[in-house]
Amino acid sequence: MFARVARMSRPDRLRADARRNHDAILAAARDVVIERGAGAPLDEIARRAGVGIGTLYRRFADRGTLLTAVVRAALEQSRDSAERASAEAGPDGTGLDALARYMHDVLDVRVSAVIPQVLDVDDLDRAAIAEVREQSAAAVERLIGAAHDDGSLPREVSFGDVGTLLVRLSRPLPGPVPAEVDAELAHRHLDLVLAGLRAGAEPLDEKGLSRAELSGLRDDEQS
Repeated sequence: MFARVARMSRPDRLRADARRNHDAILAAARDVVIERGAGAPLDEIARRAGVGIGTLYRRFADRGTLLTAVVRAALEQSRDSAERASAEAGPDGTGLDALARYMHDVLDVRVSAVIPQVLDVDDLDRAAIAEVREQSAAAVERLIGAAHDDGSLPREVSFGDVGTLLVRLSRPLPGPVPAEVDAELAHRHLDLVLAGLRAGAEPLDEKGLSRAELSGLRDDEQS
């Protein structure tokens, strides 16, 4: 009887193990790509994930498949963080408060550090990420729009400002800075920017780049 119970439970256990391996590989790939770029050795990613290289290849057929999954997961995290920040906005909070929650959240999962490292890779399956990329950008635009509408964020501060600020803050500092210190400084520097916005600083002379203008810059560079 006990042997029968074990045989019956094994598929579920294997599925759980496979899911853990999948998530561990994606997390390790994100960290290694941030540190060493999109061409980082796959065996280093497997080692950090605590799996063999064969397990990595069973989950992801090649580098392009793995990098596509890393970017997709990052975009999903960004979308979910923006939607959650919007949903959790209370009656006493401002649009800037919700935007701040989103920005701190994505700093923790390093979304804006990994995506720029991978987006120019030739074998990235762009069709597989197009929908979630649009969902993520649209959710962030809604947060920024709400902050503009209630006056808590100057209209001169744009989608391009928010996105590129997160990229700059997400990148590791040069030199032997411990990861936990690097993360603390990124959040502190974001708080300094947000404090300046909340203090009602003088409006900027020019409006920042829109989402379309920012995308146009990337298109020009790739052509």
